[in-house]
Amino acid sequence: MLSDLSEVFTSDALEGLHGNIGVGHVRYSTAGSSTRENAQPLVLNYVKGTLGLAHNGNLVNAPQLRRELEYNGAIFQTTIDSEVIAYHIARERIRTDTVEKAVASAMKKLQGAYALVIMSPRKLIGARDPFGFKPLCIGKREDAYILVSETCALDTIGAKFVRDVEPGEIVTITKEGIRSDKSMCLPDPKKQARCVFEYIYFARPDSVIDGVSVYHSRLCAGRSLAEDSPVDADLVVGVPESGNVAALGYAMQSNIPYGTAFVKNSYVGRTFIKPKQSSREVAVRIKLNVLKEAVAGKRVIMIDDSIVRGTTSPLIIHMLREAGAKEVHVRVSAPPFLHPCYFGTDIPSEDQLLAHGRTIEEIRERIGADSLAYLRMERLSQLAEGLPVCRACFSGDYPVAPPTEDIRGEYTR
Repeated sequence: MLSDLSEVFTSDALEGLHGNIGVGHVRYSTAGSSTRENAQPLVLNYVKGTLGLAHNGNLVNAPQLRRELEYNGAIFQTTIDSEVIAYHIARERIRTDTVEKAVASAMKKLQGAYALVIMSPRKLIGARDPFGFKPLCIGKREDAYILVSETCALDTIGAKFVRDVEPGEIVTITKEGIRSDKSMCLPDPKKQARCVFEYIYFARPDSVIDGVSVYHSRLCAGRSLAEDSPVDADLVVGVPESGNVAALGYAMQSNIPYGTAFVKNSYVGRTFIKPKQSSREVAVRIKLNVLKEAVAGKRVIMIDDSIVRGTTSPLIIHMLREAGAKEVHVRVSAPPFLHPCYFGTDIPSEDQLLAHGRTIEEIRERIGADSLAYLRMERLSQLAEGLPVCRACFSGDYPVAPPTEDIRGEYTR
């Protein structure tokens, strides 16, 4: 059962927390099972003291690193790759004179995606993998520095955005201030590979990642769809929430009215990340209800951020038709998903991807739409305003070699 953070961290619970450094985490599992022991942040007690760690992303060489540690006597308490990172940092700390040097040494062994926030008794450290797969930024409120994945979190607490942590950079925050180590940065910034799905789906639209507004990215995607794949219709609607801004962009470009077709139940989380198909289908019905008055008798253009397994799209389209929509034309603000992702976006194996091995027309028939079009691949660079992005789930061109063995564990079994 999911709980709201405010239900867990009540004012009474927060009053009992003392200290000048803290780490929190709200990411779902993409490697290892979704169990209590896998919850983050992880805390290790070792010979040099205490180490706390929160991690966003997935390592592709986690099984090999884990075996190396196990054969040296390590006993793991979780099934997630984040514990592998924590152990390697702790082991390197014994050989180095500072935590940040231990982080840098451990990063040389890590392959894949990681944005890290690490806490020692006197330091808060942020680190981002050299490719910049996952976002991480620095904020400040009064005398306190803050490390977060999205700038919208800074806005929520009244903090000011300072800057993004650069791909490959390690930042160390102490009572003396903030220091930077860029020794792990790639020599050629053109080889960076930010996850483009952050702009398409994951991030909130009020966030800015590496200087690029997510809201602007989604508007751009919608405008591009309208230019490349126009269709006569009466109404443009988005599938909440990440499809809404792209739908607005489509409406602005096409001059077709933008409307609201779905009422979203705010107490249901994202269906895409549900680990089981049965739970995704039930969640869609609970999560969305169609406004019949908005769509009855109309030709509707429905903008969705993606079609992954293709199991929820037919349900949503059917709901629109039940509500009286004459036609349902689907436009997707991402290219077809053809390949799995190993870096933290839970794109499953190819045999679970609807687009793999199927034509656009075959996909259209499967989901029951009157027409279907995807964002063109060449449009992706526009979403990040020219910044290098990872598009491996669409193209199969991985910036880091895929793993040679399963890294997902119980999550996809």
